[in-house]
Amino acid sequence: MKYLLLALIAISCNAYSQTTTVIVVKDKNNKEPIIGAIVHVEGTSFGGSSDADGIVILSNIPTGQQIVSCKYLGYNEHIDSLTFPLNSRDSIVVYMERSEGEELEAITVNSTRSTRTISDVPTRIELISGEELEEKGNMKPGDIRMLLAESTGIQTQQTSATSANASIRIQGMDGRYTQILKDGFPLYSGAASGLGLLQTPPLDLKQVEVIKGSSSTLFGGGAIAGLVNLISKTPSTIREIRFHVNGTSAGGLDINGYYGQRFGKIGTTLFASRNSNFAYDPANIGLSAIPKFERYTFNPKLFLYPTQKTTVILGINTTWENRIGGSMPYIKGNYDTSNSYYEQNVTKRFSTQLSLSHTVTEHSKLTLKNSYSYFDRGITIPGYKFDGIQHSTFTELNYATGNEKLEWIGGLNLWTDGFKELKVTNVPVRNYVQTTFGAFIQNTWKVHEKLIVESGIREDYVINYGFAFLPRVSVLYKPNLKISSRLGGGLGYKAPTIFTEESERIQYQNVLAISADSNKLEKSYGANWDINYRTSFADHSITFSINHLFYYTHLNNPLTLIPTAGKYRFSNINGHMDSKGTETNIKLGYKDFHVFIGYTYTDAYLHLNGLKTENPLTPKHRINSVVMYEVEDKWKVGLEAYYFSPQRLSDGTTGKDYWIMGFMAEKSWKKFSLYINFENFLDARQTRFDTIYTGALNNPQFREIYAPLDGFVINGGLKIRI
Repeated sequence: MKYLLLALIAISCNAYSQTTTVIVVKDKNNKEPIIGAIVHVEGTSFGGSSDADGIVILSNIPTGQQIVSCKYLGYNEHIDSLTFPLNSRDSIVVYMERSEGEELEAITVNSTRSTRTISDVPTRIELISGEELEEKGNMKPGDIRMLLAESTGIQTQQTSATSANASIRIQGMDGRYTQILKDGFPLYSGAASGLGLLQTPPLDLKQVEVIKGSSSTLFGGGAIAGLVNLISKTPSTIREIRFHVNGTSAGGLDINGYYGQRFGKIGTTLFASRNSNFAYDPANIGLSAIPKFERYTFNPKLFLYPTQKTTVILGINTTWENRIGGSMPYIKGNYDTSNSYYEQNVTKRFSTQLSLSHTVTEHSKLTLKNSYSYFDRGITIPGYKFDGIQHSTFTELNYATGNEKLEWIGGLNLWTDGFKELKVTNVPVRNYVQTTFGAFIQNTWKVHEKLIVESGIREDYVINYGFAFLPRVSVLYKPNLKISSRLGGGLGYKAPTIFTEESERIQYQNVLAISADSNKLEKSYGANWDINYRTSFADHSITFSINHLFYYTHLNNPLTLIPTAGKYRFSNINGHMDSKGTETNIKLGYKDFHVFIGYTYTDAYLHLNGLKTENPLTPKHRINSVVMYEVEDKWKVGLEAYYFSPQRLSDGTTGKDYWIMGFMAEKSWKKFSLYINFENFLDARQTRFDTIYTGALNNPQFREIYAPLDGFVINGGLKIRI
């Protein structure tokens, strides 16, 4: 039936235009269609990507001999010389061969909303995908903290000493200035921000895209320091079943499972996991470094393809978790008044995702997106409880059109965020409803083969806080195949919220509500410039690349938590914060050996009343280094080391510097693999060289956490592929 349909398409296209042809892209080995292959007529603006059946329709191709190329990640580029109009009315079937080497440049990113591959996107994007996702999953299969923390310029900041709640910092900016998305949906904002990293296992992710610097033009408020977009796997005609079981010496157990497959006009993916840990106290101080927790996650998705031009995706994300940390005797049920401190987090998450995309013409697409998120969180400590529910929705309609030379995308969106608190103390409840209307337009212009410009404008209206105008521009210059450079910048903003690292650290005790009369939008501007060089030696057996980035972010009137008569209120201070620095990444490969070295320099300060104060919990110097030996589909052995320089704390003291080192080995067979990981085998932890609290164990006053607390942990597991 499929081939009859192809023949009818080819005949009808030929009747319409003598220079129209149908190309079907397939895998040479299994003859399955390749979805998303890029087909391009060289020297022209004609091209497209293959649909679910591997089909690309090219119309109105200029008469004469043309070079047609086909590209796809993991495959060798296929090039044909064809003379148009073609004599035959049959479709052309292109069989692509899988490549043995790395083809990173063929990856198409989602966060820029462009159809271009990563090598042709002016916005600087860091991609974590494929094998790197799997390697990081070996170290922390229950969440994505490790996945992000080992990248240059990114720091995961623990906000609770006993419950391990954490946020993500990019380039020295506090966690609230980083936006975390799931498939482009803002599901981890507000009350969920302190636990988003801990409740996202990586097994169902296809790739993770990180944009550092202002990204508010594309995604609205909150993306001042940058954004992290978690891209889920999609089903293919080849069934994918994976199981991942992991255990740790600290009492952890992770059981994750994933299934994905497409059957004609319907497809599905299903992810389920159970993650748990016993309370763990390596320092023997009577307080948990890893809390006792039990979490269940269930994420089903349905993919519908009613026509070749229309795709509908329906998804549900659910998470339930009970997490309790604090006094070890209390957690184990053997407690008295001298060791009765605890912190319990009970959370329930339910969110929906709807995406409907329709190809209007060969070069244009209309997309409707909608999500609803429900997040119920309760925090209980002795004598105090915080309990509230967040409801949020996100709706967007966008239209994209263009060709190889020029792309446009414009859209409208509506974002609502409401929080309702159960009154349990004499502090007035912090209820709020925040509604934001947004409109944006973006253009990508291929000025020349060596120069691509991306520019955009966004206008947001936040009820009670006013308008935010958000322009941005990025330029990509590629003088030759070895050198490229990106320069970009833009404006950003963040609406005021009580959900920050400062308030999370004190469980929102005595924190007063945000007031539209006294608080205002935090607004920023920033820029970054990078230079990338890559080459090879010794007949391509040695590969070398280096990327160096300069960045700067300026934030006006930052929101700060200020003590006031026994309570705390948020105030936009009369000053600014700026963060500037550099990042350097070096990659060296020789046969089966790979070396990665990264260095981050961060200079972040708060400027208030003529005084310049270093931003707390920001290491000025950081080194990342990894040595990996890999025999494809057989062995992986890796050694890594990370250095953190001393960090200033909010109390005016300075923490110690430290190294974290780890070793991982994995042996793979056709259907399964076994691995073992020695994480932090030098046992670097804050409780070895500094204190984490003052006062008595039954009423501890916690200091800021700037180093690991769990220390040396061994984990190992089994991965099954069916």
